[in-house]
Amino acid sequence: MQGQQTLSTLDPPARRFRAWMGRDALQGYLMLAPAVLWLVLLLGYPFVLAIWLSLTNKTVGNPGTFVGLNNFINQWNSEIFRRAFANTFILTGVTTVIKFVIGLALALLFNQQFIGRRFARAALLLPWIVPTVLSTMAFFWMFDSNLSAVNWVLRNLGLIQKNIPWLTDPTMAMVSIMIVNCWRGIPFFTITILAALQTVPKELYEAASIDGANPLHKLRRITLPMIFPILSVVIIVSVIGTFSDVQVVASLTGGGPQNSTHVLATLSYRVGLQSGQLGQGAAIAMYMFPFLFAMIAFELWNVRRSAR
Repeated sequence: MQGQQTLSTLDPPARRFRAWMGRDALQGYLMLAPAVLWLVLLLGYPFVLAIWLSLTNKTVGNPGTFVGLNNFINQWNSEIFRRAFANTFILTGVTTVIKFVIGLALALLFNQQFIGRRFARAALLLPWIVPTVLSTMAFFWMFDSNLSAVNWVLRNLGLIQKNIPWLTDPTMAMVSIMIVNCWRGIPFFTITILAALQTVPKELYEAASIDGANPLHKLRRITLPMIFPILSVVIIVSVIGTFSDVQVVASLTGGGPQNSTHVLATLSYRVGLQSGQLGQGAAIAMYMFPFLFAMIAFELWNVRRSAR
């Protein structure tokens, strides 16, 4: 038609531009650009700001000056920080193992046919659905030194002679935090692993039964290898969530008694926001970055490897 230009009649620069714009990869990048821009504004800017704050002595109302790595050195020399640093890894490691073992066991149980299975599956989600602060406050009253329902039950069962100082003893306070964290996290493990179990072909179990395999052999040789990609995702997501969790510790113990139950996230919140030392608080938070980055990088590598 007259007035309509085809690709062959365009000038060479225009032809190259039209061909370049027609590439599928470029179109994909253009479609992703708004989301990437939004993530940069939402996550990138706060992250860069946190790095800058960690290198300054800024406080609330004071612009501060550049101090380099002094904040990191000062925090590492702090006994409270080192305790919080250790607590973070202990809490994450212990609770992740417990949640994985119990979550796997419950998933295997709920994968069987029994009366009331649907109701049990629905009830299992309650700890995960209830808001964290609300459920933690319920545990706070259950562990209260004077009104502890847990101590009352244990005394009436004859298991203890005197009340357990759940929230006033440093060791038992950490145990209390672990209990609440596991109570909230086990449903996530169970439901996700249960969904993964649905994808394992039944024929594999039937063939294994014919070969004389017992349930333990089936678990080791069939179930775990088949659901390993999902297991790795669940474990890493749980590690990242526990490592950076603020709500349980802040609501249950507030880092006490005597700063013995602080983790990096709660200590950063207390120093940076409650005490107004923004530079010090940002430095504490940045200590988490290498470990979280390693977890995320491993997860991306694992997902790509599983997709091949």
